[in-house]
Amino acid sequence: MPFFKKTMFPSSYQHQDPHTVLYNILSWKSCCYLNDKRNFIASAQNCHCEQKRTVCLKDPKATYQVASSVLVKTICFMRSLPSFHQLPAEDRLLLLRQCWVPLFVLGLAQEQIVFEVTDVPHSSILRQVLLGMVLSEEKADQPTLAGVHGLRTCLHQLWSLDLSPKEYAYLKGTILFNPAIQGLSTLLFIKGLQQEAQRALQEVTHLLHPEDPSRFSHLLVVANTIQTVSHSLVTELFFKPVIGNMDMLHLLTEMLFVQ
Repeated sequence: MPFFKKTMFPSSYQHQDPHTVLYNILSWKSCCYLNDKRNFIASAQNCHCEQKRTVCLKDPKATYQVASSVLVKTICFMRSLPSFHQLPAEDRLLLLRQCWVPLFVLGLAQEQIVFEVTDVPHSSILRQVLLGMVLSEEKADQPTLAGVHGLRTCLHQLWSLDLSPKEYAYLKGTILFNPAIQGLSTLLFIKGLQQEAQRALQEVTHLLHPEDPSRFSHLLVVANTIQTVSHSLVTELFFKPVIGNMDMLHLLTEMLFVQ
């Protein structure tokens, strides 16, 4: 397709420790080991409560490095598309604002990135009083176990499909050129680009998986699911400890537009 350059991203897979408490929670093993129905329901309810816990990265230094690498490759992908450069700056900014998170999630999946989270450490009551900390506001911005579970569900859905590099590229194009975004001035052009990306995706899935006629529609469903991942979750979990109070969109804009 004319608006895509070939991009081959190396993959590195980190195995998840099957003995961690978090792994058991997310895989529901902690809820499903009882045969008694009443105990099963009680366990499921406890797990639901656990999902509200605020969490942070267990190995922040290593994860920040790989996440930053994925983010750079995500922006490079956008910059590599000639048709993206043909759009007005305002439209490119709107697409960046709305699409960088699902594109980043696709990058995490393509790079086979696995990460661990742990409970956010709570400071003492005395420290909270002395520093005037507002816990309700802080917790509202912090990633929850439920949010991380949703993100991991998206990643596992993509991994189960075992996408080729071309499928990843065309799926990214389908997500990036989203005519449903409000305020676009070149709506028809962007709609045409999305249709072109979808046709390319359909062709390559049919070529690589002729025995699976439903694969293309399945990919579109997964693409819609990816777009439900919260922007605040990705920002707070992967980048906030590094960028501090810097506005994430401002950082992305500089990466996209500054040569």
